Amino acid sequence: MFKNKAQNGRNNACGIKLAEIRKAQKPYMSQRILAEKLQLIGIDVDKNAVQRMESGQRFITDIEIIAICKTFHITPNELFDTE
Repeated sequence: MFKNKAQNGRNNACGIKLAEIRKAQKPYMSQRILAEKLQLIGIDVDKNAVQRMESGQRFITDIEIIAICKTFHITPNELFDTE
C-alpha cells in the first residue's frame, strides 16, 4: 500500500528548511508572524499550522509552498534544498 510519508516519517519534505529560513530572518520571525503574513496573502493558516508544517506533522500544499516562497522571496528549489 502506498503511503504519503517520507522514509523518515515526516509528512513533508521542506518543513525543516522552512524552520531554518524563518529563524534566519532579521528581525527574527516567529511562527505567529509567518502565519499572519501568509494570511495577508490569502492562506488560511495559524501559528499551530506553521508549527505542524515545520515539525513534519502536516502536509504542505503546493499553494502554501508558493505563498511561503513569496513571503521569503525565495524559489521552491531553495525551500526544498536539504543540503
